[in-house]
Amino acid sequence: MKWSSKASLSPLCALFAVTLVASPLATAEPEKFVVDDEHFSMAFEIMHIGYAPVMGMFREVKGEFVYDEETKELSAGELVFKSNSVFTNHEKRDDHLRKDDFLHTSQYPQITFTVTSFETTGENTGTVVGDLTMLGQTHPVELDVTLNKAAVYPIGHEDYTLGITATTTLKRSTWGMTYGLDPALVGDEVSLKFGFEANKDSGWF
Repeated sequence: MKWSSKASLSPLCALFAVTLVASPLATAEPEKFVVDDEHFSMAFEIMHIGYAPVMGMFREVKGEFVYDEETKELSAGELVFKSNSVFTNHEKRDDHLRKDDFLHTSQYPQITFTVTSFETTGENTGTVVGDLTMLGQTHPVELDVTLNKAAVYPIGHEDYTLGITATTTLKRSTWGMTYGLDPALVGDEVSLKFGFEANKDSGWF
């Protein structure tokens, strides 16, 4: 829009201009959010000899992403897990998971998920596609994501915060993790569920 220099704005037009400039629609832009590692859980589940699922988690993670609430566009993002932080509430099993039969944490200390695309599927749901790098291999993974809540945090840091749940299922053999598949001692399919809060980075420009 080009304003004419020949005439002054009427009071009504001036009010409209101020409202337009101040409105969220006019000023909305992508914002950086940082994952709150104190409010992050990632649970995995895998079948053990067909009897019952073993459940576990990774205790240490960092992450951030860039999200535009107005357009519902996720333009970038990354989660980084420390592989040796794996925990299944069984010390001997956890030690085995850290060895080269599984996570080989001495050679591959990080597991990384990097966002490559995002598609909105509903009012507060979407599909995130990203590259999962594990054991030195990178393959695409698709996550079903739900935005549970977006608001100023009521206690503590009081930052603007997003609350998110995400789920997916993958096959560990895709990344070359084949221990226990033949015979069928450990399942190939791994179910993952993420639940976390991410705080708006006030230092982002």
